[in-house]
Amino acid sequence: MEDRRNTRQRILEAAGEIFADSGFRQTTIRQISTRAGVNVAAVNYHFQSKDNLYLETLRYWKDVAFAKYPGELGTSEADEPEKRLEGFIRSFVFRILDEGVESRFGRLMAREFAEPTAALDVIVEEMARPIFHLITALVGRITGRDPTSDTVLYCCASIVGQCLYFLYARPVLKRLVGPDRVDSMDMADIAAHICRFSLAALASIEHDREGASS
Repeated sequence: MEDRRNTRQRILEAAGEIFADSGFRQTTIRQISTRAGVNVAAVNYHFQSKDNLYLETLRYWKDVAFAKYPGELGTSEADEPEKRLEGFIRSFVFRILDEGVESRFGRLMAREFAEPTAALDVIVEEMARPIFHLITALVGRITGRDPTSDTVLYCCASIVGQCLYFLYARPVLKRLVGPDRVDSMDMADIAAHICRFSLAALASIEHDREGASS
């Protein structure tokens, strides 16, 4: 039984590397089996199909990432929404920019969003929707707006967009300001900046709401 668990884990780890680098469509079961040091039959035994392997790979690496960086890093439900949003932003940034294996989930999700597969509906429901509900609830409380409103949706998109910029635009940034400068950027500093920028904007929106209602 232990050998089977080890084999399954080796396959998931190898699949995470290759799917993140090459995407679902360009990756083959043979590539994964070779990287994992197992035969193709072992992959088929544990996962039955490439589609199932891909989905289980995303689930596995999500658990790895969230084990190190939970949804609201260093905060609790008893904290003020501003502090909880800061925890959310730090956790999100750390998950996608960490130089260790924890960033693999972010890279896999980036691939999926850029090149959607048949797994997208499951991924949205299991992984994206809980995050979406959390951030919209926090932003709704901070701004005093309905969490389902367009204003809250735009704010959440702006916050997440800032985080993803430092992942997606990294190759462009290296050409604009130099690779050494980009490589020296600390993810804690990036997260702190996004927190300051976002909370200032949300405070302004809350002020506008109060002014309109007075």
